[in-house]
Amino acid sequence: MSEDICYLSAAELAASYRAGTLSPAEAAAALLKRIDRINPTVNAYILVDHEAAMRDARASEARWKAGKPLSPIDGVPASIKDIILTKGWPTLRGSKAVDPDQPWDVDAPVTARLREAGCILLGKTTTPEFGWKGVTDSPLTGITRNPWDLDKTPGGSSGGASAQVAAGLGVLAVGTDGGGSIRIPAGFTGIVGLKPSFGRVPAAPLSPFGTVAHLGPMTRTVRDCALMLQEMAKPDARDWFSLPYQDIDYTASLGAGVKGLKIAFSPTLGFAKVDPEIAAAVATAAKLFAELGAQVEETDPGFSDPVELFHIHWFSGAYNAAMSLSDEKLALLDPGLLRTYQDGAAIPLKTYLQAATARSALGVTMKQFHERYDLLLTPSLAVLPFEAGRLAPAEMGNSYWTAWTPFTYPFNLTQQPAISIPCGFSQSGLPIGLQLVGPMHREDLVLRAAAAYEAATDWHRKHPPIDS
Repeated sequence: MSEDICYLSAAELAASYRAGTLSPAEAAAALLKRIDRINPTVNAYILVDHEAAMRDARASEARWKAGKPLSPIDGVPASIKDIILTKGWPTLRGSKAVDPDQPWDVDAPVTARLREAGCILLGKTTTPEFGWKGVTDSPLTGITRNPWDLDKTPGGSSGGASAQVAAGLGVLAVGTDGGGSIRIPAGFTGIVGLKPSFGRVPAAPLSPFGTVAHLGPMTRTVRDCALMLQEMAKPDARDWFSLPYQDIDYTASLGAGVKGLKIAFSPTLGFAKVDPEIAAAVATAAKLFAELGAQVEETDPGFSDPVELFHIHWFSGAYNAAMSLSDEKLALLDPGLLRTYQDGAAIPLKTYLQAATARSALGVTMKQFHERYDLLLTPSLAVLPFEAGRLAPAEMGNSYWTAWTPFTYPFNLTQQPAISIPCGFSQSGLPIGLQLVGPMHREDLVLRAAAAYEAATDWHRKHPPIDS
C-alpha cells in the first residue's frame, strides 16, 4: 500500500487529504521510505531531510483536519533542484567549487512560494555542475540514472528532478531550463515538464545563463503541472524581469479540448535528424490531435538551426557562472564545463551583440508564426535515452549536447512556453516525448492541449520497472 501512495498525483493526494482517507504524514513517510530504498540506485537526490519533511507533513495534516489548507497542493511532497536557493540546505550547484560552509538562510522565490503553498519539501535533486549540460552527472554527485534503464541517462540538467518524479520518489519537482533542461529529462523519463514563458516564474538570483534560463514544474500529470505553476508563478519583487502577476487558474481550461485549435506539426523543424521510432510516435500523436478536433497542418516555423546563436549565449553564460572562481577552484570544475567557460571567455563583444540582434529576429519569426498557428507540435528530442555518463550518444562521438536537442534550445532563445509530455515508448522500452510550443504568455493554451492528449492516452500511467 505504501508503494501505491508514492505514485499518487498531487490532485489525488489532495482529494485523499480532504476525504480523510490519507494524511500528509502518511504520504511523506511512504515516500521517504521509498527514497531510502531507491535513491542509492538512481541518485536523484543529493540531500534528503527526513526531519524537516515530517515536520512539514504534520503541520499540513493539522491544516487539512481543520479544513484550512493553504493551497490545492498543501501537503504534497516536492523537491528543489540543487541550483535553487533553499533556506537551511546548502545549494552546491553540483560543484566542488562551491563552499558548503555558508549561512544558507535565504529561499529563492520558487522555494518560498512552495513553502507558502504548504508543500512538503523532501530535499534537493542532482544537477550537472551549474546546470551546464543536457545530462546529469557531476564531479560532486556522480552519475544520475534513468529509472527506465539504469544504464541510460535521465537527461539534464534537471535529471535528478525527472528521475525523482518518474521513480515515485516525490510528486512535484522544481526544474530549471536554459536550453531544454526541463523538457530534455521529461522526454527521457516519460514525465511532464513545462518551461513557462520567461519571467512567468520569478527567479532570484537570476541564472548566470541570463535570459534563456527559465524555472518550471516537473510532474507526472498535466493537472499537477498546472497546479504547481499556479503557486510558482506568484510574484516576487527580487526578480525585475518577472512578468506582472496574473491571477490565472491554470486548471480552468484543462478540459476544454483542442477542437478548433490550429496546430502546426513540424517533425524536424526543417533541419533536425530524428530517430525513426521517435518520428513515428510523434507522427501518431499528431494524428490523434487531429482526431480530437484540432486543425493539424504539417509545416515548419521557417528558421534555420540557431545552434551557433544559442552557443554564443550559452557559452557566455558559462563564463559568467565561473568567472569569479580562483584558478584553484576552476581546476575543480567538470572538464567539459571548463572548456565551455573558456569558449565563452573568447567570444568578442561584437559577436555577442550580433547574436543578440539575431535572437530578436528569431523571436519576431515565432511571434508572426503564432499569428497563423495556435501551437507548434514537435518531438521533444531527436534521440532516445543513451548511455549514462556521456555528453552525447556514442554514435555522435564527442558532439556537444546541443547536437541531439535541436527541438529545445530554439525556444529558450525565443522565451516561449513549451511543454514535454509522454507519447510512447521505443521497442526497447524507453520513453518518447512530444513537445508543444505556444505563443508568449499562453501557458494556459499549452496546458490545455497537453491535457487533451493526456486524457486520450495512458502513457502517463506507465511506471518504470525500478521495483522489479
